[in-house]
Amino acid sequence: MTERKTSIIPFLLLCLIGFIALFGSYLRMPVMPLYAASLGADSAQVGIINGAFMLTAGLLSIPAGLLADRIGRKIPVVAGCFAITISTLLVPFCHLPVQMAAAYILFGAGLAAFAPGMLSLVADVTPSDKFGQAYGWYTTAGYFAMTIGPAIGGFLAKSFGLREVFFVSGGLSLAATVLAVTILPDGIPRHKSDLRSIWGSILELMRNRFLQACLIATVGSCIGFGVFLTFLPLFAVSNGFDSSQVGIVFAAQALTNVVCRIPIGIVADKIDRRWIVAAGLLLLALALGTLGGAAHLRYMVLCATVLGVGMALIYTAVGALIAEQVPPLQRGLAMGMYHSCVFLGMMSGSTAMGIALKRLSYRYCYTLSGGVALLALIFFLLLLRGSSHR
Repeated sequence: MTERKTSIIPFLLLCLIGFIALFGSYLRMPVMPLYAASLGADSAQVGIINGAFMLTAGLLSIPAGLLADRIGRKIPVVAGCFAITISTLLVPFCHLPVQMAAAYILFGAGLAAFAPGMLSLVADVTPSDKFGQAYGWYTTAGYFAMTIGPAIGGFLAKSFGLREVFFVSGGLSLAATVLAVTILPDGIPRHKSDLRSIWGSILELMRNRFLQACLIATVGSCIGFGVFLTFLPLFAVSNGFDSSQVGIVFAAQALTNVVCRIPIGIVADKIDRRWIVAAGLLLLALALGTLGGAAHLRYMVLCATVLGVGMALIYTAVGALIAEQVPPLQRGLAMGMYHSCVFLGMMSGSTAMGIALKRLSYRYCYTLSGGVALLALIFFLLLLRGSSHR
């Protein structure tokens, strides 16, 4: 009980910093394509700007996580918040799309430094028997910020202008930076080692079957989620839906995803978390597999709701499972791998479907993305077959 009391305040501070940082970052998401277009960017260049951000975040998350294990969690988190701040405040002064792409590369680097350290700190300040609840609350704060951020960003852009949104976003990121410097807990003591032992620890970590299974589940689910987020508006419009109806479908997924995480986290502390991840992958596969055949709004909303439940199941339990099964001194690297799989999976899904749509219909593409989630479920279960749960 004492351990829980001493860890609750640092944990709440983590949730606060995570909410502010992600809210500020996602505030500018709906504004970026419009501002890039005002600089003369075409649709391909807008895609390159967004892709540069996601690729950078995916590639740098692993070294950032490794750094969090070696020098402590706080320094990478603070540096990440500061990089996000600078990148945001640079955008209003860009005059060419290539300049905006450079600013978004810095944004991706900042997010890569921020996320693994924060995910590691959640486990560092939380008793192991409360990992499910901790990741339920933390991911709820983050996903809620990612959900309302774009909506408020669009409202601010309409009321005050596109450039002004970036200044508000940068101000919030700066506030997160100041909070991280002043109140962020340090986490576990840092440890130093030479390059040879670092490489050995990476190889040792990659032999962890629980981590392998969690990374496969993450990639498989994010491929499908990337397909859903990127192409749902085009698919819905092709079926005769208007923009307000598209918003209802997105809202159904987002609301379900947010609301379900805390109760799922409570359950994840009472049962084997592997079955929660497996259930989430199964629901995700079913939702994506049937989404392509949804011709009516109520069926599309139902698919989005099931998808939201599946995402909440997967990501609440995966975070807790990685934190539980990986040694504390390697959590930063493990969370970096996890964060890398999130961004590279989403980017791969949207890119692959964009290519596939030249030959296949939306229905077949969504069915294929559901098949990828089902394949991830099979590999997840095979890897953990016979493994004992800590």
